[in-house]
This record gives sequence, C-alpha cells and structure tokens, in this order.
Amino acid sequence: MRAVRSTLIAVGGALILAGCAAQTPQTRVTRFHLDQPIAPGEVVVEPRDPTLAKDLEFQSYASIIQGELTRLGFGTARDLTKSELVAVADVRRYSQPIGQARSPISIGLGGGSFGGGVGLGGGVSFPVGKPKQNYEDITELSIQLKRRSEGTVIWEGRAQTGARSGTAAAAPEAQVRTLATALFRDFPGKSGETITVK
Repeated sequence: MRAVRSTLIAVGGALILAGCAAQTPQTRVTRFHLDQPIAPGEVVVEPRDPTLAKDLEFQSYASIIQGELTRLGFGTARDLTKSELVAVADVRRYSQPIGQARSPISIGLGGGSFGGGVGLGGGVSFPVGKPKQNYEDITELSIQLKRRSEGTVIWEGRAQTGARSGTAAAAPEAQVRTLATALFRDFPGKSGETITVK
C-alpha cells in the first residue's frame, strides 16, 4: 500500500510539473542587423502609425521598450525631433483557439515588414449549440532601430508570445514586457536566427 501511495504521489507531482511547464509562455524571437557595432545613443520610441503617438495604450508600451533600451545604455532623448536614433515600434494582438498554429515570424532588415496595429484584433465568435473553445491571446512586437538623419534601419526584431485568454499572463502590458525583454536579450543577437525564449 505504501509503495502504491508513493507511486501515486510521484505521478501526481510529475503531472503538476508538466502542467506548469505547459503554462509557461514561450516567446519566439527573430532579429536582423548589419553585423556592425551599434553604439548606444539617445533614442526615442515612436509608433509605426503616427496617429498613435499620443495614445495612452501605446505610451505604456513605449515606456516598457524605453526601459529595456535604457538598460542597454541608450539614453532617453529630451528633444524628440532631434534624436539621431528612433525605435519604431508596432504591436499586434489577436486571439485564436489554443493549439492552432501561430502565424510565422517573417522579417527582413528594413524591408517594410511591419504589419497590423495596436489593439486587439481577430474577433472571436462561438457557434450556437457548440461547446465554448479555449482561446489564447497572441501578441507580436516589432521594433526597427533607425538612424533619423538617413532613415537607415540598423537593427530590426520581431517577437511573438501567447497566453490563455483571461489570465494575468495574457494582459497586454504583461505580454509586451515579456516580448521587449526577449527581443533585447543579448542585444543585438545573432542576425537571421529565430530563437525560443521561455
């Protein structure tokens, strides 16, 4: 009896650990750069869509991104129009059934690869008479680091993560924080390589 109890405890513990591992959000990251040193300087974070510059939601995202850049030694530009470096950011959010394949990450340095916009998209509907399906909220963060004077993109990255809808990990700011941390980990990163960060 004692042996059976020990086996049940061990199996239960393994299932709990497996469940925790399954709930840990994974972040996919791809980065491109010119394989040249990027000297830290004063930088300002701007939205890809200029109409979102004063949007409170984007400003909260910009603050998170600016914090990561500050950690890397980049200063915050006081005169926004004169900063030589600009971090152009784009956030895209959507929902999909859990288990469905996510859209692939596809970027190329300076190739106008941004897409989507800030806000939750991909409306969700449930057919009448069918059981409700579990969904996850997916967030993608794209950032281009550019020289303002010549418009040259010197670094570009895109990251994607997801979490079960309705959980704390699926909150927009939580996901953007996770993505920004992953994007700037070991900056500038290996160009052209897609990695998974847990």
